[in-house]
Amino acid sequence: MTATTFLRFPDEATFISSCETAGYWITEEPERPLLLSHKHTFDVIGTITEGGEWDPETDEVIVPPVVLDGWHVNAKLPELPNGWDTYVVHPATPVRVFAGD
Repeated sequence: MTATTFLRFPDEATFISSCETAGYWITEEPERPLLLSHKHTFDVIGTITEGGEWDPETDEVIVPPVVLDGWHVNAKLPELPNGWDTYVVHPATPVRVFAGD
């Protein structure tokens, strides 16, 4: 399998549109991304937050977490679909990785 490509789309709608255009979208209900085939796999992370502080007794937020920009997806693809190179990012410490990476 290929190396992981880390993608950050501006938002979920852009990810959906990009999947539809590239043929990675299932139109049967419920509509959804084609997460896995014998040639590719997606790990849709979505919104990422960092930090934050909660009261352990009440679960109330003391310091809200910071929401990072974008809609995040990890992918293993034989090649990136046209236009997806603009969404590639290189995180120093990825939030999630595929097993074996």
